Amino acid sequence: MKLILFDIDGTLLSTDGAGRQSLETVLTDVFGSTGDPNYRYDGKTDRQIIREQMRFAGFDDAAIDARLDDILATYLTHLGTLLERDPSMAKLYDGVLPLLDAVEASDNVTMGLLTGNVRGGAQHKLRAVGIDFDRFVINAFGCDHEHRPELPRVAQQRANQALGLDLPGDRVVIIGDTPADMQCGRAIGARAVGVATGRFSVDELSEHAPHAVFADLTDTERVLEVLLS
Repeated sequence: MKLILFDIDGTLLSTDGAGRQSLETVLTDVFGSTGDPNYRYDGKTDRQIIREQMRFAGFDDAAIDARLDDILATYLTHLGTLLERDPSMAKLYDGVLPLLDAVEASDNVTMGLLTGNVRGGAQHKLRAVGIDFDRFVINAFGCDHEHRPELPRVAQQRANQALGLDLPGDRVVIIGDTPADMQCGRAIGARAVGVATGRFSVDELSEHAPHAVFADLTDTERVLEVLLS
């Protein structure tokens, strides 16, 4: 059995900044600040983004924690409304659906998500590009742990419980578009496969010793071969 985990933003799809726009609206309403304007969301969890941005704005962890759950709930409302109002913001990357179909049809493979999005954010974004959230069986979200390197272990433990297995880390494959994706599974021995459809190039991702890197996911046969090898 293999567990293949897909990142969402920059890997499967783009929402043209809808997540950032929605979160900054809420942070401005609650804290009066969006934090560092040069801060990059790539590879971070939603909770981590809020904490680091509001620390930059001068708030301590106690003040952030007191508002964190309410901020995320309001953020999800804004995100869902924004994507419904302007469907053109959401773009599914070429090759994604054929690859998901191929992975799903493979023997002894379970498909899931590993993403910094909280669960509701993942649902909104996948719905916006027409991907059925329920296709992903074993998942780890940004609401499961604030730090991305902890998410592969969460997914591994869920796979063990759901499938009745003792799945070793080297049977876990993480597909993502950031250096954080390339690095986060090392603690459990997971393999990382990069795709340069986000902000980082093939060369930049290759610097972080992934199992493989692709420019995009359009070569279904080759990508599937690497994932299953």
